[in-house]
Amino acid sequence: MGTTAENPRRITLTPAARRALEAAARLFYERGIHAVGVDLIAAEAGVTKKTLYDRFGSKEQIVVEYLADRDERWRAFLGERLDAAGPDPRVRVLTVFDASHAWARDSSPKGCSMVNAHAEISDPAHPAHPIITGQKQWMLALFTGLAADIAPDEPASLARALMLLHEGALVAHGLGIFPDAIEHAREQARALLG
Repeated sequence: MGTTAENPRRITLTPAARRALEAAARLFYERGIHAVGVDLIAAEAGVTKKTLYDRFGSKEQIVVEYLADRDERWRAFLGERLDAAGPDPRVRVLTVFDASHAWARDSSPKGCSMVNAHAEISDPAHPAHPIITGQKQWMLALFTGLAADIAPDEPASLARALMLLHEGALVAHGLGIFPDAIEHAREQARALLG
C-alpha cells in the first residue's frame, strides 16, 4: 500500500525516536515548525543529529510524524467523548465543541496545531500537507454525518456552518482574541441547531 493523504508514510518509533518526536512536538508547537531545527530537536531529546536522520530521514518526516501523531490523538480523544455522548445528534454536535474546549485547555493553548502548521506549510507537495487538510476534511465529514440526522434536507449547509463556528473558535482561542471563544461557539452552535 502506497503513501496517500489518509495513509502518510510513517516510521516505527524506537525509544530514541519517540524522545525525539516528543521534543519536536513540543518545540514545533511552542515555536513553530520553521523556527525549529534538527540541532535543537536532537539536543532537547538527548540524541545525536545522526540518530535523528537515521530514524526519520529528514525534518519533513519528523513534521509528518508530529502532525500524524497529534491527529491520531485528537481523533481518539474526540471518539471517546462521542461514544459516551449517546445517539442524539444535537448532543453529539455540542460534544465536539466540549471536546475541543477540553483539548484546547489541556493540549492546545496556542490554538489548533493543524491550523498553525498550515500557516507554515501551505504547499500541497509537502508530505505533511495531506495530514493537515485531511484532519479538517475529516471534521467536515463528521459534522456532515451529524447534520444529516438533524437537517436531512440541507446537511451540507448545516455542516459547513458548524465547521466554520468550530474552526473560527479554535483560531480565536489560539490568538486570544476574546475569552471563552470555544464556549461562545458552542452556544452559537446550540442556537443554530434549534
